[in-house]
Amino acid sequence: MKGKRFKNNWIYFLLLFAVISAIVALNTSDFFYKSGSAGVGILIILILNFRKTKQPNDTWMIMGAFLFSIAGDWFMSNKLGDSMMFSKGIALFFLAHLGYLGFALVNGKIKWRFTLIVLIAYLLFYYLLLVPSIDDKILLYAALIYLLISCFTFGTSIGIKGDTAFKWTYIFGIFLIVFSDTIIALTEFLGYSKLDFMILPTYYLAHISITFSLIRRENLQGK
Repeated sequence: MKGKRFKNNWIYFLLLFAVISAIVALNTSDFFYKSGSAGVGILIILILNFRKTKQPNDTWMIMGAFLFSIAGDWFMSNKLGDSMMFSKGIALFFLAHLGYLGFALVNGKIKWRFTLIVLIAYLLFYYLLLVPSIDDKILLYAALIYLLISCFTFGTSIGIKGDTAFKWTYIFGIFLIVFSDTIIALTEFLGYSKLDFMILPTYYLAHISITFSLIRRENLQGK
């Protein structure tokens, strides 16, 4: 029994590499470590898929989301005031959200009432605060489209079904992504920088939380 439990649970320890990478990234500007939380997540998902006799049909969505997140983070890290680089980063993060959204839909359904509440709140945030602050039309439209997909991703995550730990660590991960993006908007467009120290920690923790949720689900299915 102990041997089987270890066989199922040892992979949780790989998350330590994601944590270490995140800590190093917070203290350096090395992009290798900045991509570590998502990169380790991809590695863990590949291991989970490899050890299953029946290949899952949904985890590739999360792998794609992590890959697009890494690419989007590269553009954000190298934008140097270039609004087009920022817009390209938003586009890649939009694709990442499609992966998170697709995974949640395969494993549940959207919670429309919750989504509507979140959507109204963020649309007010957009029209009252962001529109007056963004002069670049392309960036303004990109921000709106990204805001919409973020709200739908969050609302869909709430409707995910499964074990409590799997469900709520996934929801927590999506919440952290939305929270981190909100702080980015406050910092980049409104000049409010008091919370910018939370952008990267929440972003890295989101990847770790989502990866944890997938390990939890696969281990339960393997019992």
